[in-house]
Parts: sequence; C-alpha cells; structure tokens
Amino acid sequence: MYQSITANDLEQELKKNPHNILDVRDADAFVEGHIPDAINIPINELPEKLTSLDKEKPYTIICYAGGRSERASQFLAAEGFDVTNVMGGMGAFHGSVTK
Repeated sequence: MYQSITANDLEQELKKNPHNILDVRDADAFVEGHIPDAINIPINELPEKLTSLDKEKPYTIICYAGGRSERASQFLAAEGFDVTNVMGGMGAFHGSVTK
C-alpha cells in the first residue's frame, strides 16, 4: 500500500517540510523543469536502480500526469519502500521549479 497526495497539497507541504522527491519522468522532461532537489530515475530504470534508494527514507513519487508515478508507487511499495504518489503530477504542480 502507498499513500497519495495532490500536487496542490504537495506544494503546500514543501513550504513547511522538505520531501525526498523521486521524479520518474524521462531525463529530457526532468531537465525541462523539476522540483528543486528532486532525484530523477525514469520509471523504466527503477528496477535496476533500486539499490540507489534508501528504504529508511519516505519518498514522494511524481511524473507528469500521475500515471507513471502511480505505477512506480505500486512497484516501490511492493519492494518495501514508504512512498506517496503525487496525483496530477508536474502538470498540476504550481510550486517552484528548477531547470
């Protein structure tokens, strides 16, 4: 199981507390704009890069619209990670973005 949060709620949360953001979009989309300090691991690379993630940390998973992040959240939760899916993704996120 994993939790979900709206892009708007994440925006408000980030004003108060840092999150370990995992952006599962491809590298080109990530470079175009992402949440500051986000980690980029495209969803198709997740299985081979699992060891680079820390199971002791909670992760907030984001993509562009919410579909890939939902699949990534299901996968990571099944692997024992504490994850929260961002519904609406970067397309609905209006907080600060870096390039």
